[in-house]
Amino acid sequence: MWDYNEKVKEYFLNPRNAGEIKDPDAVGEAGSLACGDHLKLMLKIDKQTEVITDAKFQTFGCGSAIASASALTEMIIGKTIAEAEKITNKDIVDFLGGLPVEKMHCSVMGQEALEAAINQYRGKSPEPLEERKRHIVCECFGVTDAEIMRVVRDNNLTTVEDVTHYTKAGGGCMSCHDKIRQLIAQVRGEAEKAPPARHERRKLTNIQKMRLIEETFEKEIRPMLRADGGDIELIDIEGDRVLVSLRGMCSSCMSASFTLKKYVEPKLREFVSPDLVIEEVKP
Repeated sequence: MWDYNEKVKEYFLNPRNAGEIKDPDAVGEAGSLACGDHLKLMLKIDKQTEVITDAKFQTFGCGSAIASASALTEMIIGKTIAEAEKITNKDIVDFLGGLPVEKMHCSVMGQEALEAAINQYRGKSPEPLEERKRHIVCECFGVTDAEIMRVVRDNNLTTVEDVTHYTKAGGGCMSCHDKIRQLIAQVRGEAEKAPPARHERRKLTNIQKMRLIEETFEKEIRPMLRADGGDIELIDIEGDRVLVSLRGMCSSCMSASFTLKKYVEPKLREFVSPDLVIEEVKP
């Protein structure tokens, strides 16, 4: 049994926007019934504003496939085509609060179906079947070199097992493993040669911020505090204010304020956001 979180279960058991749109303005399909997963995404688009006014899906697959497709439709309704095409499989996973690693290919299928629908709306012809066949690396699941390289690049994958989780490639007869390793090495080699990218700071949601803070507490802060018999608990997040309470020996330490401002806060600013300010909540 896969370990699904409550949001994934909700979107699987009570899917949003499942069904069919009559006379859709765009249709995108991804996956294959032969491989066990298939998704058809249908869009209604305002021609003047290019805003997606409705989105529905039909899918054959597991709970993760249904939840991912359901989440995707909620994410894109109300967005323009230009905004929707920026959505990645990682955004779908973040929206759902995570997926089992073995089910990441379901989020990739959603991204691919959206991309296919947008390409159709813009009049871009899909790759001819014969041309696609020349680029297939995994014969078992029909996955091409371009598809493998994209997920490796977008998700920073490093192993054949990673690629299998995200695309199913390599999960059958395994004869393509050497080729997959070569593609991983090629992508990672390109990344090492490329100049450092300048990334715009992305605004974190409270959930994302909370996860990063808890992760920083666990890996960077708690080991030091626990070594002295103390601990720290996250109480709340209000914008960039992080409200915490010190536990154990730290709660009565005369240097508590110094520890928070000179050690804990700099760690949170380094690993989460440079705008964070830490405040202690007294019991």
